[in-house]
Order: sequence, then C-alpha cells, then structure tokens
Amino acid sequence: MGKDVKITFMGAGSTVFAKNVLGDCMCREALKDAEIALYDIDATRLKESEAMLETLNRNINGDRASIKTFLGVKNRKNALKKADFVVNAIQVGGYEPSTVIDFEVPKKYGLRQTIADTLGIGGIFRALRTIPVMLDFARDMEAVCPDAWFLNYTNPMAMLTGAMLKGSSIKTVGLCHSVQGCISSLLDTLELYKGEGERDGIRGKIAGINHMAWLLSLTNHGKDIYPEIKKVAARKVAAWRKEKNPEKKSGNIIRLEIMLKFGYYVTESSEHNAEYMPYWIKSNYPELIDEYRIPLDEYPRRCVKQIENWKTRYKEICGNAKLDHTLSSEYGSGIMNAIVTNAPYQIGGNVMNHGLIPNLPHDCVVEVPCLVDSNGVQGTYVGDLPQVCAALNRTNINVQLLTIEAALTLKKECIYQAAMLDPHTAAELSIDKIIAMCDDLIKAHGDMLPKYK
Repeated sequence: MGKDVKITFMGAGSTVFAKNVLGDCMCREALKDAEIALYDIDATRLKESEAMLETLNRNINGDRASIKTFLGVKNRKNALKKADFVVNAIQVGGYEPSTVIDFEVPKKYGLRQTIADTLGIGGIFRALRTIPVMLDFARDMEAVCPDAWFLNYTNPMAMLTGAMLKGSSIKTVGLCHSVQGCISSLLDTLELYKGEGERDGIRGKIAGINHMAWLLSLTNHGKDIYPEIKKVAARKVAAWRKEKNPEKKSGNIIRLEIMLKFGYYVTESSEHNAEYMPYWIKSNYPELIDEYRIPLDEYPRRCVKQIENWKTRYKEICGNAKLDHTLSSEYGSGIMNAIVTNAPYQIGGNVMNHGLIPNLPHDCVVEVPCLVDSNGVQGTYVGDLPQVCAALNRTNINVQLLTIEAALTLKKECIYQAAMLDPHTAAELSIDKIIAMCDDLIKAHGDMLPKYK
C-alpha cells in the first residue's frame, strides 16, 4: 500500500523538522515505500535536507523511499502533483527581514513581545504574509492533488488553518506539539509524580484553541488530582514571585498563575501566553517582567542562536553517515498511517469548530481531540467549555477571525480591527497609535504583503 503514497513537504529546508516528520514516516511500514517530494525556495537548505533524508533512508529504511527535490515556485506544481499528503512547515520572510520587523517596529511604540508568532501584532503580520503563500499552495493543490490532506505545522496555527479552510477546498488540519506535552509540563514544573510508573494512571482531557487549549480534567486512576496540583502550585508560585535570583525561578510561572486565577492549566508555554493576555507585559508595571520571569524578545534570540549553531547541527544531522531516527511524538506520520491503513489513531488537532465547542464561534478553528482513519481527520464533540475558558479563548479568536478576514478580503480596516482587539496591544496602546503602528508595519513589509485597500 505504501508504494502508492506520495508525501510532499513544503518548506523542506527546515531540516530538523523534516527529519522528525519524514523520519517518522520511514518508521511506519505502510509509509516506508512512499515517494517523498521535498520543496523549498532555498537551494542550499533543500540540498542539505535531501542529503540528510537520503542517509536516513539508507540507514533505517533500506532505501525503500523515493526522494526527489523541487526548487522554486516554477517547480511547485510538480512537487505537489498526485500528492496524498502535503506537510507545511514554511516560514515566509525568515528571521531577516520579517521577524526583525515584527519586533522592532512595535518596539518604537513601546510594545514589547516574547514570541510574536501566534497572536499579538507579530502574529497578525506573520499571518498576513503567510496566508497568500499558503493559498497559492491551495490553488496548485486544487489543480494537481485535490484530494490530498494538508497537514499544517506553521504558525500562527489557528489563523493559517482557518484561512485554508475558508479560502480553499483543501482538506486541512493544524498540528502542534503543545497538547502532547501539556500534562508532563505541569507535573515536571511542580516536581510531582516523578517515580517510575507514577504517571501511568494519569489522564486528562484537553480542548480549546491552539496555544490556549485547556486541561479540562486531570485524574490519577480516576481520582481528580487538580486540587492537589493547585495546592502545590500556589505555594511554589508565591515563592517564585518573591525570589530575586531569576535562575531560581521557574520559567513556567505564568501558566501556573493562569491555572490558579482561572481554574485550568493551559497547553502552551508561559512565554507564549504572556503575550496572549493583557496582564503580564505592561509598561506601567515593569516589575512584572522579573517577577514572572518573562523573556522579552525571546524568539529573535532563539533565531540568532539557531543560525549560529547551524554549522554544528549540520555536522550532527547532515554530515553524520550513521544518522538514526526513532519515532517522535509528532502527529504527522500517525495521521498518514491511519488514513492509509484505516487503523484508528487519536490526535489533538486544529479543525473548524462547526459545533464541537458550542460556546465558541462556529467559524473559528478549535483544538480538540480528533479521530483519524480512512475517512480522514474527524473532530470530536467536546461541549461547552467552562465560561472563563471560553471567554479567554474568545479574546484570541476575535483577532484570528479578523486577521483571516483581512487576508481574504484585502481590507486594511480589518488589519486595524484585529490589532485593536488584540488583548496585549489594546492594553498598551491608544487606537491612534495602533493604527499608526499597523501602517508602519505594512510599509516595512513592502512587497511581502499584497496591496490592501
């Protein structure tokens, strides 16, 4: 069955991520004989990924997969032709100039960010420059592989997945890493259930929106352990907030504080959630940055570090003749395997709401438990979220829906409205400054954005 499978990887120059997703495919029998098409617009990175995957194919797969590369827009349709699965891992504009613009222009207005890839002014403009490219992918897919599944790993997850589902006929699911690690991050931070086998009976239910999904229940062999968790968290958070030495503080304080104040633990990291709400990064209360150990400008630092470390990573991955791989926690290969073999598989996926969470808008993208088999990815009914969880989600959904509308209609007023409704931006800037900042960002992006009217 695997001989008939074609997997196209968009943004294949993301070598480490390509290793995880496509290496996983080589670990699954039904996908071992797949035709793998690698697409990118960067010739050097594409060649590096090809070399890495050829080594992996030889070492763990007996050279069973067929690997081909496709460079540049003129070869995109050929890369996509007759694909069964399209994995999306692109980053439009890269670190320079785009990420630099996303951070430096808002700084001139006194607006500081941590990651800026999902919400906030950075998330809005990341979406606006990425959605047109992804809709180009969709047009090509509608022409040459209309039945393929589009597995989106690129942020801002909800905005991009929503734009694909609203702006095309392509079957799309958004995939993140935060659901898989949610419970372990909570228990690790609080140093609970650390012994061998102590977590075997722990179960949780997670639903909401990407990067702000909620751990709705947490049990150990059927017993609710949330009260115990919150008691320990309250003690530790109080101590960490008073601690003067940042090295002795947890980097997870904000998530714990959200749980203590709103009742539920959230899936994504503290540095992310610090900029999704109006409470943490405040120019009037600069002491909160140290108190909650908020890493301002964290994403640019990571980008610079990754660029500096790539030579070393290149030797480890692309220059290693003995390169190996074992199955990761990424959902991608599991989805492909389930669709190809009809063997059921469960994921936390990003899909159109359509009543799955009734107290969130029907046309937003929600992150919910999904079942996968030969019928594809099917979101499951969750029911109403606790009111406070739904309320917090809606503040983010407002921004997502208006950003998608801006991208699909090219109305500049929708960009302004998305920014004005963003919790962090609105808490810091006046309406006039928000509009001026958006205009500056549009100008700085130049040809990376379509013309808005």
